[in-house]
Amino acid sequence: MTDATRPDAPAADPIDVLLRVLSLGETGARTSEDIFTGSSHPMPGGRVFGGQVLGQCVVAAGRTLPDDRAPHSFHGYFLRPGDVRKPLTFAVDRIHDGRSFSRRRIQAFQDGEPIFSGIASFQDEDPGLEHQLPMPDVPGPEDLPGPSDVVRGRPEAALIIRANPIEVRHVEGDIYLEAAERAPRQAVWTRLRRPIGDDPLLHRAALAYLTDFTIQESVLRAHGLSWATPGIKTASLDHAIWWHRFGRADEWMLYVQESPSARGGRGLTQGRLYARDGELLATVAQEIMLRVPERG
Repeated sequence: MTDATRPDAPAADPIDVLLRVLSLGETGARTSEDIFTGSSHPMPGGRVFGGQVLGQCVVAAGRTLPDDRAPHSFHGYFLRPGDVRKPLTFAVDRIHDGRSFSRRRIQAFQDGEPIFSGIASFQDEDPGLEHQLPMPDVPGPEDLPGPSDVVRGRPEAALIIRANPIEVRHVEGDIYLEAAERAPRQAVWTRLRRPIGDDPLLHRAALAYLTDFTIQESVLRAHGLSWATPGIKTASLDHAIWWHRFGRADEWMLYVQESPSARGGRGLTQGRLYARDGELLATVAQEIMLRVPERG
């Protein structure tokens, strides 16, 4: 364990920390699988952030393919909570390479136990029919409260934002500490807090990383909950991403989210990520576990 992976580690530049965890090491040994190693960034409670594992899996799978074959879909299951103090191992199985598509199975391990399992599909850039759902008309990020406005007089919110590489501006107001009007939907502007260079695979991995942040909130909003609700417990069960068009994760994107259903301690969420110019970049789906005292 390095000092940087300790939950109580001193504050560091959040983007430097993100780039470090996405820069996986290679073991140099390959049998039936390619093996990569990684670490985690600090998290409250010491559990690995699911978006981090998603981004690392995209990097690991992408390292086994030529640069002209990019990820277009990823489907995975969170199996066990990860520990930020322990190293991660990523095993990539090259299950298919065709003329236009490649598929990779990726598993993340800690202490020899799988904590995440997924399959990613990659494709060459091909011509074809094209359409998309339009981006909704909402206020721009410059017209919404920035990080300094959100944390003013709210030290608990400052703890959430201080070490986060993702900048988020809620169109309907955040639910960090207070609940909002009940509605199973929200929209947020989001981006990484500073530029990360031009590597296309890194931007796709970073986009996967940030899709796991705020996606659960449409379920909470549907039931009048905030992240500060006493006794609330959530966990990601699975996650799916479809990349439609290339976009930079360090430029503003509108993340439109809604929850079509919740039942049996589970909530389903769906999201669409738009570039500033209205291009639909990605679609996301996630099911979560949600427990609230007195509500089942």
